[in-house]
Amino acid sequence: MDIPTLLKSCYGLNAQEIEPLEGYGSSNFRVDTLEGRFVLKRYKYNVARQGLLNVEYSAIKSLDALSTYQFPRVIESSSQKDHVQSDGEIFRLHQFVDGDFLAEVSHTDDLLTSFGKFLGEMDVEMAKIDPHELGIREIRWDHRRFLDNRDLLPYISQAEKRSLVDYFFLQYEEQVLPIAHKLRKSLIHNDANDWNVLTQNGKISGIIDFGDMCYSWLINELAVAIPYVMMGKEDPLEAAYKVISAYHKVQPLHKEELDILYYLVAARLCTSVCNSAYTKTQIPDSDYITISEKPAWALLYKWISINPIRAAQKFREAAGFKARPNTPTRQQIIRRNAVLSKSLSISYKEPIQMHRSAFQYMYDTEGNTYLDAYNNIMLVGHCHPHVVRSAQQTIARLNTNTRYLYEEILSYSERLLKKFPDQLSKIFLVNSGSSATDLAIRMAREFSNKQKIAVLEHGYHGNTQSGIGISHYKYSGKQGVGKPETVIQLPLPKAFGSGYSDDGSAGSFFSKQAEEMISPEMHQIAAFIAEPIVGCGGQVPLANGYLNMIYPLIQQHGGVCISDETQVGFGRLGEYFWGFEMHDIVPDMVILGKPMGNGHPIGAVITTERIAKKFEQGPEFFSSFGGNPVSCAIGEAVLEVIEQEDLEQKALQVGNHLCSCLRDLQKRFNVIADVRGSGLFIGVEFKNSHGEPGTKIAHMIKNELRYAHILVGTDGPYEEVIKIKPPLYFSMADADILCAAIERILARE
Repeated sequence: MDIPTLLKSCYGLNAQEIEPLEGYGSSNFRVDTLEGRFVLKRYKYNVARQGLLNVEYSAIKSLDALSTYQFPRVIESSSQKDHVQSDGEIFRLHQFVDGDFLAEVSHTDDLLTSFGKFLGEMDVEMAKIDPHELGIREIRWDHRRFLDNRDLLPYISQAEKRSLVDYFFLQYEEQVLPIAHKLRKSLIHNDANDWNVLTQNGKISGIIDFGDMCYSWLINELAVAIPYVMMGKEDPLEAAYKVISAYHKVQPLHKEELDILYYLVAARLCTSVCNSAYTKTQIPDSDYITISEKPAWALLYKWISINPIRAAQKFREAAGFKARPNTPTRQQIIRRNAVLSKSLSISYKEPIQMHRSAFQYMYDTEGNTYLDAYNNIMLVGHCHPHVVRSAQQTIARLNTNTRYLYEEILSYSERLLKKFPDQLSKIFLVNSGSSATDLAIRMAREFSNKQKIAVLEHGYHGNTQSGIGISHYKYSGKQGVGKPETVIQLPLPKAFGSGYSDDGSAGSFFSKQAEEMISPEMHQIAAFIAEPIVGCGGQVPLANGYLNMIYPLIQQHGGVCISDETQVGFGRLGEYFWGFEMHDIVPDMVILGKPMGNGHPIGAVITTERIAKKFEQGPEFFSSFGGNPVSCAIGEAVLEVIEQEDLEQKALQVGNHLCSCLRDLQKRFNVIADVRGSGLFIGVEFKNSHGEPGTKIAHMIKNELRYAHILVGTDGPYEEVIKIKPPLYFSMADADILCAAIERILARE
């Protein structure tokens, strides 16, 4: 039966104009008749659909009690039926609801309050309805079924965005599911988006589209609604506050509901972008599902920058509840001092008590979010979901040692070795960079049958006895025991301040100086160890040409050249995956540390077949933890993230942008002596008005940035260098935030 005939025969209406409307789950038509304007919906018949329509009819009838609002009232047919069935289809006619969409009007405080009040009143009425005819309705848009959307992740084309959404899937599993049994359930509208909510004269006037109605957690009504009034807002929590406060006065909320609302809002946003991505592959020209895609992504990126504790505090405050108490920082310091040695230093004059972290953000217990420009060990971002899941899944299945055969160590080793030149073909897995240093020195001494180690000033290679013994930063630092007899200490080949340019002149000068120092002991040198960029020296790149002259000198006399890539490896330098590549040399050994596991305790020595063969002639090497399946799975996950999300290229682009911004500041502020580094491994050296090391300035900036909720560190011989080495998730926008903050601090001074 065609639509004009159906309208005439079943409703007695004379259609003048019929216009198709966008929608999903039904075909919708706006119908203009002599008797008024209506909306006709057409569905394919099935038993579940019939049940949903019955409950929808009951809900809309029940909402007639709210006389101040308009709802899509069901128009009964001439035979007093709430729908018409014909040729395997169901038709239902609704009163047209007039007004301006919430998406089209300014969101004043009064309108937001009206929105919350409306949602509360609607939910009070809907709670009275028996939802049994819905049966077990499983739809992706019900937050109880949020995890069903995970199979849509591959449709999100950008890997970084996929990871952001996957992070919230992970947090939903960790934060929401454990308390799901405590959450109240009710029939809810479940789709109060800004294109379903109507307004008139600055107030909410009604709502349409009950197609996603479901029996779900009551709090999901707000979780669905408030994202649409937070989109595009500078302070999204303030907009949510107004809605929640008004809702609570009508339909009181529980604390545990408010405490997980942050994650349920994220669930709505993630559900929206997942389904938008999928729909674009099925119906490329449809704007209906994708209309909110761009603002949803913008809010999702803003949402991850909001501390979940801060959100819960604001939501509780809106309902008149006190914030959850937390342990005062001073009390934590007292507890720490009681059980930990003060040799474990703590950052900042006012220490930060951390609670959570995500990608480039760290969240403290007070509700503050810190932009992390400091913690390089979290290479691919704090709590990256792919890395976390790899750890969870593997430790739930197998955790053993290298005396057994298992896939993880083989798969990871093969994948990692592909990143190295062919001659570096053997891997020894341990549990840290310090352990890797110990092993590398042991192997070098056994291979060369020599004992002395040549090192650079300000170098740092680990916290073990052996590592400290070859780390000038430690043995010559405060309370250091002095240089061991087996160590030959060479000047740091730092081009800046040397009087030589970095076109090879500085490298030539320092290498000749080094040759003079080591020549008398050349036949006793087992190894030369250096970082390609010396971190503790103040992020100092070794002068161009230096290693090209030193490496052959050491190797010709039977020594081993070791590149310590603990801080700079795995694409951090942007243009180079490994630091030794920037010098166009190949070491005999490479040391790797915890960034390879995104903070998980893992390290490695990569070396040649020849050195490994020689090492096999000595005592057995065995590390009960090194190379275990969990660590290997994590390490491989890190490599996968670097490749899939092109983090090496991101480090290059963001690092270049950040250095450019910092050099612009250098032109304006004389206290900036030098900006150096590569990719996202950057040092900013300061000087005072007398041209002396700017220790006080660097420390002042570090602490002022802490109060601006940005984390950096200081290093260098005089702690005069701000070191910037963030997780590789650090973005262009983050770089701008950091530079703007430094600019404000320097301008004040």
